[in-house]
Amino acid sequence: MVIMMWEYYKDWSYGWGNPALLMAIHAILIIAGIVLIFFMMRMGISGNTGTKHESRTARQILDERYAKGEIDKETYEQMKIDIQ
Repeated sequence: MVIMMWEYYKDWSYGWGNPALLMAIHAILIIAGIVLIFFMMRMGISGNTGTKHESRTARQILDERYAKGEIDKETYEQMKIDIQ
């Protein structure tokens, strides 16, 4: 198989340089493409950077809003009762 590839690259090079170099460059590009596809699949098509977003419960969101001062104590207590 390598001999067949060598003959292909030897005939194809047409003065573009060393056929062994062209064969190595193509092999590197193919391997890099496979690695790129692997990492893209691992990260997800959406472009996720690898950080996992944990889903928060309604209680956690309510606690955060109260801690930030977005809601007052009465509203917090009422909403806490409502989500239980």
